[in-house]
Amino acid sequence: MKKSISLVGMAGVGKSSIGKKLADHLGFSFIDSDLVIETEYQESLQQVLDRFGKNNFLKIEEKALMSIEFNNTILATGGSAIFSELAMNYIRSRSSIIFIEAPYNKIVERVSNFSERGFLKSSDQTIQEAFVERQSLYKHFADFEVENDSSQEECLKKILDLIHQKL
Repeated sequence: MKKSISLVGMAGVGKSSIGKKLADHLGFSFIDSDLVIETEYQESLQQVLDRFGKNNFLKIEEKALMSIEFNNTILATGGSAIFSELAMNYIRSRSSIIFIEAPYNKIVERVSNFSERGFLKSSDQTIQEAFVERQSLYKHFADFEVENDSSQEECLKKILDLIHQKL
């Protein structure tokens, strides 16, 4: 396992919340790539997406991901990071990638309004269709998969167990 860890997965799986706890536990720095974008543009992710559109948003996200300097870092990626092969290969070369997986019904329970989350999808695509489309991409780029179908603490424990097994 590399010295840094990147978390990928759908909105609502807990990448940011679990990532912060994981970084605290390991004494690593924590970076949320969505917050990198929001800080740079001084707008919410949804406002950036609305202002620049889907294709430009993907370029903005790719640039943000490619700017990450990994050094004992936990990175919580945006859910659409997997649409940039260039960025994902950059992340993969510098960190171990863990796909935090959750069933679709859990995600819709956790995310009350996708239209305010900066959630990237085609205009004619449902959230469930976007979920299905992304699953294979998350799996493609992931070194490891961890299920988060219960509590954040349980998922954190699974990740820590995985880290201890692989080190």
